[in-house]
Amino acid sequence: MDFLMSGLAACGACLFTNPLEVVKTRMQLQGELQAPGTYRRHYRNVFHAFITIGKVDGLAALQKGLAPALLYQFLMNGIRLGTYGLAEAGGCLHTAEGTLSPVRSAAAGALAGVMGAYLGSPIYMVKTHLQAQAATEIAVGHQYNHQGMFQALIKIGQKHGLVGLWRGALGGLPRVIVGSSTQLCTFSSTKDLVTQQEIFPPHSWKVALVAAMVSGIVVVLAMTPFDVVSTRLYNQPTDAQGKGLMYRGLLDALLQTARIEGIWGMYKGIGASYFRLGPHTILSLFFWDQLRTLYYMYTK
Repeated sequence: MDFLMSGLAACGACLFTNPLEVVKTRMQLQGELQAPGTYRRHYRNVFHAFITIGKVDGLAALQKGLAPALLYQFLMNGIRLGTYGLAEAGGCLHTAEGTLSPVRSAAAGALAGVMGAYLGSPIYMVKTHLQAQAATEIAVGHQYNHQGMFQALIKIGQKHGLVGLWRGALGGLPRVIVGSSTQLCTFSSTKDLVTQQEIFPPHSWKVALVAAMVSGIVVVLAMTPFDVVSTRLYNQPTDAQGKGLMYRGLLDALLQTARIEGIWGMYKGIGASYFRLGPHTILSLFFWDQLRTLYYMYTK
């Protein structure tokens, strides 16, 4: 039940934030490995990107990749939040004195995140491909032109096998380790602190909301550079053997991006990342906490 509630909470958040994920993906691919000022900026900022995509690709394009996004959120966060919830309920995250251990909390969050992200990696790759697809006049990054999630998975599997389906998975893990450990650690710590200070009534939904807001800010700052290179590793073109043609791996992608695009290249799309990760973190953790509260309230 913990896994089911966690997956449903993440899917609920995804329905609201997927358009921001589309914008984020395109802004991260814009000007890939090109020096600032040498390419045309189709998307000047988050709001301009929304207008441009809606005008050129149509409003429906703002929900591109929704099916794999929902499936990925259910798999990844069902495993991640469910595993973390079980560890928390089992007392594994607290010291002998009963206080939350930040080290244990961060380690549990990172481990749970890695498990979920690795299993859901093929779905995330296809989601990235679909969200990057655009009309020629506003296209950025490599264009795969998939017809849908299942067609894309079958096509990649037939062409490159299981290895091809998990291409970029290892490069995407640092993004999840940093994001998941930061998110769950700061959420639990802030929630404990707010509860101890008795700022809100016991079991108030406002406690979870405040904790999720604080967590969202920290996650965006820590995770964006890894998110940028993860998007690029998944979306890069490949040769006949399924090997990436632009980057050899995570470190190569980080170094190339920093060298050619500068330090700000590592934070491309940070506005979209904030508007997406902030609400997604708030909504998913808030839904997760409320679902768990309701479940335990009516089953005990």
